[in-house]
Amino acid sequence: MKNLFLAVILTVFVSFTAFGQDNKPAAKKKTYAEITNGLAKINGFLPLYLNNEDGKIYFEISNFSREFLYQISLPTGVGSNPIGLDRGQLGDTKVVYFERAGNKVLLVQPNYAFRATTDNAAERRAVEESFAKSVIWGFKIEASEGEKVLVDATSFLIRDAHGVSNRLNQLKQGSFAFEESRSALYLPNTKGFPKNTEVEATITLVSKTETGRLINQTAPSGDAVTVRERHSFVELPDAGYKPREFDPRTSSIPIGFYDYAAGINENLEKRWIVRHRLVKKNPNDALSEPVNPIVYYVDNGAPLPIQQALIEGAAWWNQAFEAAGFKNAFQVKVLPADADPMDVRYNVINWVHRSTRGWAYGSSIEDPRTGEIIKGDVTLDSQRARQDFLIGSGLTPQYSANAMCDFGLMPDVDYLLNPGSKDDANTMSLARIRQLSAHELDIRSDLHIISLPAHTDALR
Repeated sequence: MKNLFLAVILTVFVSFTAFGQDNKPAAKKKTYAEITNGLAKINGFLPLYLNNEDGKIYFEISNFSREFLYQISLPTGVGSNPIGLDRGQLGDTKVVYFERAGNKVLLVQPNYAFRATTDNAAERRAVEESFAKSVIWGFKIEASEGEKVLVDATSFLIRDAHGVSNRLNQLKQGSFAFEESRSALYLPNTKGFPKNTEVEATITLVSKTETGRLINQTAPSGDAVTVRERHSFVELPDAGYKPREFDPRTSSIPIGFYDYAAGINENLEKRWIVRHRLVKKNPNDALSEPVNPIVYYVDNGAPLPIQQALIEGAAWWNQAFEAAGFKNAFQVKVLPADADPMDVRYNVINWVHRSTRGWAYGSSIEDPRTGEIIKGDVTLDSQRARQDFLIGSGLTPQYSANAMCDFGLMPDVDYLLNPGSKDDANTMSLARIRQLSAHELDIRSDLHIISLPAHTDALR
């Protein structure tokens, strides 16, 4: 009887406690206005709200299911050619869209590697449902107002999105991992524009184990590597661009995909060339200016003689455009002082410094759907010019024709003390920079074949 009484008392107590917990008033969720009140707003393609007190950043999302371009890049580098994490390096390019799912917003990447280029919606759906998509991130909805929602994007934006730690670890430079306490938004380069929004973050990677020789050569503290990483959200180009089929006889670079709208007697794999959009202003004229010229901007951080050489070399391409019927279609300028070279609106030729001589390469941000170049991005290594100068100096004759004394046995003392100018080696170095600028630019425009005209002065 005593045990039964205790059991009853215990049951009542547990029930009462549970009842009290279940009926405890839930914390009231803040409204849209309450969260955004006092926050700095950055208007643009993807509006942002910044809370400077706690370092949080919010996305304001209203255009669900609308595809856009998501680009990751590296505004500041590590400075080691073997490591390969250079200033201005482009990372992954993805077509994505926001999808609302209950109290969440998903960032979804559709699968453009498998598609059906047809107007038949059922055919397209059959392909879409046959291959996996990728959800890049999931955001919790903090508040909503009409058709727009507010999500906390802090952890999405302040992370090692470029994969710097992975690269360092692959090269056995340590056991690097993202360190949140040493990372933050980089507000000077967090901006909004009508067709793109740019968010930059200072990212620190920390190694808990011994670090390698390569990273210790360039980082002031090898166990703590700090770079900046950029997230670009960009409006996709309109439908006015016409893809062009890749021909292996040209020097173009293709994108590839499987087209399930192709007939069973046709090749399933399609390849379209990567190129800039270029349209004549007057299509019936043999020589016409374009509707929008292709403009490349030379790094304003390069020395003035280098800037001029880069402009001259890149501008050689204009001769090929004129031969194809385009006047003033390709232009090269110095990047304005107030312009951001990482902004996707600018095609750039970057002058990149490394601790040793390294590669030069041309790359671009392309629309994965069509191959249209949205931003050209060329990287030129500054050490190459110095090496070319040393090669030129080594090829310069050490003694002039009259540099021997009458006996032909000893060099002229005056010549040894004043061996002449270094103009020849310097001229050769700048000529090589012109040639390299043109080579790495490798423009792929609205032409079937573009070949660089011969420039014998570059080889003198």
